[in-house]
Amino acid sequence: MSGECPDTPPPPPPPPPPPLPPPPAPASSPKKKLYQTIACSRSAVEGNLTEACVLLAERESSFRKDLQWILVNKYVPSLIQDGPQCGLVALWMSTHLREPQLCVDMETVVQTALSRGYTAQGEMFSGDKPDDMALLAEEVCGCKAELLSGGIKGDNAAAVITHLWGRQPVLIPYDEDYNHEPCRRSGHRAHWAVASGVLLGVEQGSGRKEHTRPDPTLPWLYVAIDNSAPCPAGDTALKEVYVLAKQGKSLRYQLWSLDSIAKSNEQLRTMDPKRASDGTQYVVPLGGVEAGLAGRVVLLHTRMEGQQ
Repeated sequence: MSGECPDTPPPPPPPPPPPLPPPPAPASSPKKKLYQTIACSRSAVEGNLTEACVLLAERESSFRKDLQWILVNKYVPSLIQDGPQCGLVALWMSTHLREPQLCVDMETVVQTALSRGYTAQGEMFSGDKPDDMALLAEEVCGCKAELLSGGIKGDNAAAVITHLWGRQPVLIPYDEDYNHEPCRRSGHRAHWAVASGVLLGVEQGSGRKEHTRPDPTLPWLYVAIDNSAPCPAGDTALKEVYVLAKQGKSLRYQLWSLDSIAKSNEQLRTMDPKRASDGTQYVVPLGGVEAGLAGRVVLLHTRMEGQQ
């Protein structure tokens, strides 16, 4: 009988490693606001008059047939705001009308406002002092900013019309309705827009056709050809005024009567109670929203010396 031992069986295999943990869920993007979602599916219409004429054609029946209508506009690009940045976005849009041209990115506007203490979240109420928006505009645009107070009426209304007639922008705070139109909510929906054009209805036969040309698509509309045409602001022949404006919740131009934006602008008095109590820090001037926004507009003199 052999003395050899039988073969030892092999050891059992090691247990399988535990399953790997599931990969972390991707970070969810902040939920988009409705206006941001709408803007994603649209594109801006470029050109000084292209979109304005489309707007006028859509609303042709609302304009008086006994008046001669004259249009002036200088195109500004569109930008959808990210958070409460309406004032900073409106300012960024207006920088594109500076002559000679100046390239300013949105981040520069935001960081300048933050570093100067004019804003905490992007809001402009208008900063710690009522003239902070004008000071910010002068710094980022490198041009004179003229702050008007007392509402868009009388001499101020004439100044706004004349400024737009000269193809220079105006920053206007107002209460924004859900369709972006001016409304009156006591400042609870305070918002900023930049006006870049004006539509004037003057009496027929008032001699305003000089320095204008008929629009090829709207035979009742005349377009100012250059800056040499005298502005009819303050003239008794001027009967109706509309402004062309953009704001940070739409890519499209808006057309508002000067009277509607003036009434909205003058009644900006208090912050939305929900915003005031949400625990977020905002920079508000002494005297509140009324001191910073009510009855105030900023004229940007974007045409430098020698470019007049």
